[in-house]
This record gives sequence, structure tokens and C-alpha cells, in this order.
Amino acid sequence: MTTAMSDPGLRTPESGPGLRTPADLAHERPAAPRPVAPRRRRRRAAMATGIAAYLVTFLIVLPILWIALLSFQPSDKILSDPFSFAELTLDNYARAITSLPLLRMYGNTLLIAVVSVTVGTAISFTAAFALTRMVFRRRRAQSATRFYLLAGLAVPVYILLFPVYRLDLALGLFGTYGALILPYVAVSIPFNTLLFTGFLREFPNELEEAAIIDGAGLWRVCTSVVLPLMRPVIATILIFNVVYVFNEFPFASILINDPDMVTVSLAVSRFQGQYTVDYGGMMAAATLVLVPQLVIYALFQRQVIAGMTVGAVKG
Repeated sequence: MTTAMSDPGLRTPESGPGLRTPADLAHERPAAPRPVAPRRRRRRAAMATGIAAYLVTFLIVLPILWIALLSFQPSDKILSDPFSFAELTLDNYARAITSLPLLRMYGNTLLIAVVSVTVGTAISFTAAFALTRMVFRRRRAQSATRFYLLAGLAVPVYILLFPVYRLDLALGLFGTYGALILPYVAVSIPFNTLLFTGFLREFPNELEEAAIIDGAGLWRVCTSVVLPLMRPVIATILIFNVVYVFNEFPFASILINDPDMVTVSLAVSRFQGQYTVDYGGMMAAATLVLVPQLVIYALFQRQVIAGMTVGAVKG
């Protein structure tokens, strides 16, 4: 009785009808808005992401499928009736195989790719290691060097054609493998350095310090500690650079004038004459060049994705 009388919010049979209990107060409060089900939101987000992914995949795969389908059509039907697939033939592939020096063009391209990718990767790794691990006396020099290397990503290849052409003439490299190897190395350094730098910034220094305490030198630290852990990045760089060498056309068309040194991209252009174009043979040759690259991407897609996302997320 004492507790009930001391609290005005309680009502007992002995108390008056004007007093209200906590239950009455709870009923009088406005109901809180019901939150939207989180599952429904997640389903909508997943559905939108899936639709966007399928749309992007369709836009990427459509040109590849279109080239493959056109490679089975006669040349006169490609321009007049490209959507008609009533007359499919393998003559384009037979003409491409007999017209193209497959072994020679793949051998030349592979030689240029191996040398240029090896040299470019080595230079890029040393540059990235120096930018992330070495202590510069002047920080402005370090920032300027990094900016100078990364600024190469903004330079179009076509701007470099005439300067590289004059340099090759002055150095006596015009018409040789070196005429393509040097510009390929220079063009690959900015992109490679960007990936290497992103990885080395997140690379724990404790591993290198432990190796140095054990008596390892700089060369041993790089080859035995750092490089084995950079396999995803190295795989990504190798794949991108090799594919670039296989697809590169401007430098090859200007700096190579010997038919025996023709590359893959340069050999495909043989189906285009001064007044006529063999579209069927060109499509078949493009398909033959494209299939090995798709196989490489399919086999190493995990390494490519892992290498591109290294250093993107901390923790």
C-alpha cells in the first residue's frame, strides 16, 4: 500500500480512477515504424548487381562472337548481308593459314615478348623497390621520380611514334628486334611500377628486417623474401605485357620493314590491300590470334584479379 501510494503512476483498487498504470502508458505511446526487411534489400542489391554484370559481360563478349561468326562468312556477304548465316564456309580459315607465316610471326612475337617483358619487369621491380624502401635525401626527388614514372600512363602511343622512329634511326636499330623491344620496355614501365608499388606499400617490413637480421643482403632479400610473395602481381604483369606485345600494331607497322620479322598484329594487316580488303580472311586471322589470348586469360584469371586488387584494401 505504501509503494502504490508513493508512486502516482500506479493504480490500485483503492486508488482513484484518475491514476494510470505503466501498461496504460505503453498502450498510449505511438507505434515505432516497422523497418524494411534487410533480406529484401539484399535481394534487390544482388539482383541489380547480377543484371549489371550480365549486361557488361554481354557487351564485352558480343564483339568477340561477332568476329567469330563473320569469320565463317564469304567476304562478299560480310558487307552486303552480314546478318545472314546461310552460307557458312571454312575457306577464310584455309586462306588465312596458307597466307600467314604462322610459325614465323608467332616466333618473332614470342621472342620480342620474352625479352621486352623480362627487361621491363626487372626495371619496374627495382624502381618500385627503390621508391618504397629506399630513403631519399630529398623527399621531393622521390615524389618527382614517382610522378615522372606514373605520368607515362597519360602519354598516348601515337605521340611517341616519331621520336622513337628518329631514335631508332640514330642508334641504327631501325628494322631490327631492338627497334620494338626498347619502346615496349619503356611503355610497360609505368604500369608495372604502379602495380609493384601498390603491393610493396602493403608488404610487411618485418619479413625483410628478419631476413636482414639473419644475414641476408639486399639481393637475397629481394629474390628470397619479396619476389616469392609477389607471384600474383608478377603473373598479372606478365599476362598484360605479353598480350600488349601480341596486339601492338603502331610501333610494329612503323619500325619493322623486313617481311621475315613480321609480328602477329602486323601479319593480320596483310589482308588489307591498297584498294581491296579481304574481310573474311581478316576475320579468320583475327580469330586465330584472339583464341590463344582468351585461353591465357581463362587459365590465369585468378592471378590477374588477385594482382590487380593487391594494395587496394588495407588490413
